[in-house]
Amino acid sequence: MKSLDIHKSEYLKQFETQTYGRNLFRTQEEERLDAPNEECGIFGMYSDNDLDTFSLSQFGLFALQHRGQEACGISVLKNGRITNMKDEGLVLDVYKEIPDPETFMGNSAIGHTRYTTAGDKKKYNFQPFFAKNEYDQIILSIAHNGNLTNAKELKAELEAEGVVFRATSDSEVILRLIQKNLDLGLRGAIKVTMEKIEGAYSVVGMTRNKFFAFRDFNGIRPLVLGAIDEKSYVVASESVALDAVGAQYVRDILPGEIVYTNENEPGKLHSYMADEEKGKQRICSFEYIYFARPDSSLENINVYEIREKSGEKIWHQAPVEADVVIGVPDSGVPAAIGFAKASGIPFRPVLIKNRYIGRSFIVPTQEMRERVVNLKLNPIISEIKDKRVVIIDDSIVRGTTSKRLVKILKDAGVKEIHFRSVSPPIIAPCYLGIDTPSKDDLISANMTTAELRDYLGVDSLEFLSVENLKEILGSANHCFGCFTEQYPVGKGEEVELFN
Repeated sequence: MKSLDIHKSEYLKQFETQTYGRNLFRTQEEERLDAPNEECGIFGMYSDNDLDTFSLSQFGLFALQHRGQEACGISVLKNGRITNMKDEGLVLDVYKEIPDPETFMGNSAIGHTRYTTAGDKKKYNFQPFFAKNEYDQIILSIAHNGNLTNAKELKAELEAEGVVFRATSDSEVILRLIQKNLDLGLRGAIKVTMEKIEGAYSVVGMTRNKFFAFRDFNGIRPLVLGAIDEKSYVVASESVALDAVGAQYVRDILPGEIVYTNENEPGKLHSYMADEEKGKQRICSFEYIYFARPDSSLENINVYEIREKSGEKIWHQAPVEADVVIGVPDSGVPAAIGFAKASGIPFRPVLIKNRYIGRSFIVPTQEMRERVVNLKLNPIISEIKDKRVVIIDDSIVRGTTSKRLVKILKDAGVKEIHFRSVSPPIIAPCYLGIDTPSKDDLISANMTTAELRDYLGVDSLEFLSVENLKEILGSANHCFGCFTEQYPVGKGEEVELFN
């Protein structure tokens, strides 16, 4: 048991200085095709005191790098003036290119890390988004995580009123709605916006004298609140961003809640429920399985503990005789440790990571792309040759990555392979802020478990059941749409947002 605790400690400690990577077997192209992809992470901070917003926003966004690696950006409020910067690339690379860090020192900042869907990798879609007045001054800036299901019709309505759109993202719909209604006051403008938009959204933003954040009525996308001191606040997609800037976790922003500052009461954060009756908790269950960093807590539930419990639970659901348990780094490791703890089968960190290989490793042929995987992860053959192995992974989406993993293990001389997925079968796309393949490309929507077992070439295959997932999470008050096709809100039109 002691050795398992050491594994846990070492596993979590590495992410303090190194980027968290979910399934390191996926090539960069497969991360788009063979994995659900979170669209972004958001971060915001406000203080009545002077803060090093340049450094702190960088630390916060680095902690959220796993939620989006294509682009990042920040807006900073300084002396009533908002300055915006955004560019393609990883957080540390983008910040390195900022010529004058003093420009981004202020008392409030918001930031965004972006995952870009195919064909949408345009700088005008990078966030934060901002709106200007007639004097070319930024008066409003927001960063958004989620997806609106009625964005297309709202955009058409706004365009009919003469509103000009500069991007092809649903996030700009939120920006323009708030901008249009600012004559109602900031809180009133946000409330009207929340009453019109549908879907999933967590938002941070600022005007030239206020900071704000709000969350959809189902709380589908996460948003946490922390404090550095009595007059300094931080809001972020995950609690790890609070840790990164030295903030203490206070609580999660409630579904349907608006938090905001008032220029007449510096340093005080106000709370307002947009509609007391509509608010209900339906946070995405896949945040716990896959998206969030393992050292995060969401809705007072520790992500690592959920993942370890999922490994324990799938052992009880589908026990098997084996010699070694291994987990796919990074996301499968906690579940593998839990499986080993419950079963007594030893866990071994057999897949060794090369942390120095970058995401942008570009090779011209499929054969060479296959070899990139072995540069990322290499098995210790002596630990698994002629052994019965249980491999634990977070999920199976298209199945291509899982099939390659099985081949690597077979090439290493494994005697038996027992595959366990600690998510239920993914049978439906997500319309609420996660980029997933179409139903035609989701392998569990098109094959039975037995058929998939044969396709992968493994001796046994089991998925965690939805009921067991609910038991681990402690309630059914989550979104399970990708497992059940039952969503907390309507999915809207199944078309591109802005053709």
